[in-house]
Amino acid sequence: MKSTQTLFKLALIAPLALTLTACGEEAPGEGESAAIAAIPAPDGTNWGETITVSAEDGYILGNPDAPLKLVEYASHTCGACANFSATGKPPLKEYVATGVVSFEQRNLVRDPIDVAVATLVRCGAKENMQVLSDQAWGNLEAIFANVNANGAAYEAAGEMPVEQRFVQIAEAAGLIDFFAARGLSADQQRACLADTAKIESIINNSQTQAEELGIQATPTFLLNGRKLDVNQWNDLEPLLQRAGARQE
Repeated sequence: MKSTQTLFKLALIAPLALTLTACGEEAPGEGESAAIAAIPAPDGTNWGETITVSAEDGYILGNPDAPLKLVEYASHTCGACANFSATGKPPLKEYVATGVVSFEQRNLVRDPIDVAVATLVRCGAKENMQVLSDQAWGNLEAIFANVNANGAAYEAAGEMPVEQRFVQIAEAAGLIDFFAARGLSADQQRACLADTAKIESIINNSQTQAEELGIQATPTFLLNGRKLDVNQWNDLEPLLQRAGARQE
């Protein structure tokens, strides 16, 4: 495994791009399963608001013991991920509401802005992680525009100590103001962005899992541990239905 210093360097020099294609290799078996009956949430709760943090540091929406476990490896600077967030997440949540499907979001970080956003969406309550992620993806073009307008400050971040580096990156990208408008104070954000142990964990988890699972691009989806050769909702939904998922 690369050293932390090397990982931080890679996080700063990785190229920015708006789109990546998925790197799926396998799909579930060809046979179609019978519909799986809905699984009621515990009294006083609903699966659409249930968040669990997995051992892989992913954020699971829905029934953590769902028979169909969907995982997305995503980058916060990936245009295809932003498209899935806008077009796939709303109908996917209808399947999650049944308790039959859970949706886990994990990071495949690929550049410094991605690392900053991945850190900030974890900065508050766990229930807000996916919500803030979706809002950041919806603002992706503005984030890149801010970086282009503040290129000198962005580049200068690479020469700063690690505990200051991602604060500078977030400021150059307009992230501090963006997340402050969504309930994270500027001081809270700066404290999270200066937490080098947490940032190291995000980067190391991303690299380790990518190497172990052969994840090379975003978004990449896994269903019950098997990679799917799809990267958008229109192709993903039939696979969920074939595995037994139904909407309420």
